[in-house]
Amino acid sequence: MLRLVPSLLSRLGLLLAVALLIVWSLGPVYWSFVTSITPPLDLFGDTSFWPKHPTLQHYAKLFGATSLSQGNAVQSVWPQFSAALVNSIVTAAGATLVTVVVAAAGAYAFVRMKFPGRDICFYLVVATLAIPAYTVMIPLYRLMISLRLIDTYVGIVLIYVSAFLPLALWLMRSVYQAMPISLEEAAWLDGAGRVYTLVFIVLPLAAPGLIASAILTFLNAWGQFMVPLVFSPTLATKPLTVLLPEFVTRNYVDYGLMNAAGIFAIVPPVLIVLFLNRYLVSGLMAGATK
Repeated sequence: MLRLVPSLLSRLGLLLAVALLIVWSLGPVYWSFVTSITPPLDLFGDTSFWPKHPTLQHYAKLFGATSLSQGNAVQSVWPQFSAALVNSIVTAAGATLVTVVVAAAGAYAFVRMKFPGRDICFYLVVATLAIPAYTVMIPLYRLMISLRLIDTYVGIVLIYVSAFLPLALWLMRSVYQAMPISLEEAAWLDGAGRVYTLVFIVLPLAAPGLIASAILTFLNAWGQFMVPLVFSPTLATKPLTVLLPEFVTRNYVDYGLMNAAGIFAIVPPVLIVLFLNRYLVSGLMAGATK
């Protein structure tokens, strides 16, 4: 009986830790959802874990309906929200595509090809992960101005690629190092070139690593705030992360609308994590063993 006590206590401690982690992680999301379905007048009253009179008026305003604020008609924010949503999708997807393609080819070159300074070049690229973003913000801004890439999709995507490519390179290099070279040598003996071998033999086997790199890049690009705040001054390229704080006006803060838009904005990354989580785990573990 005494032996069961430590085991029971350890399980209870583990359950308590998991419960605290869930509350810590999902608590803000739940509170944001509750705020998004709470009427404006109730937001300034007594707070509760569930609104007494749930409403979808904040979502209606977000998706096209007009509303009243302090007796004045307020137009829908859907035109701005839809434009920012498209901007977020385009920049995040574009950065993901370019990063994965460059990382797949670059990491293969670092692993399978021999050239002077190969390891030094790789470590120098990966070392850029340690550079704080704000230290290069001013010179990067001057560079973007000289290239006329401010407030353009190309400029934002290039900045994202430069920020997330080192991590993708490191991940794909680990994946390639864990793969046996015998399959590639067999393809070379049959007359296949390096490009054919990479595309039709290596990349299908490295699919978990590619998917993991894509997921990490997309999530990081989707959640960026400082970069688009500086380099996307207009709605032409402004993403959701920059648009949502602008719902704060001079005399009124629309908490319900902000949280409704925030709940909708987290849907794409949540769906990606839910459906592709197993690929993310297998991709991160691909280079753990040889």
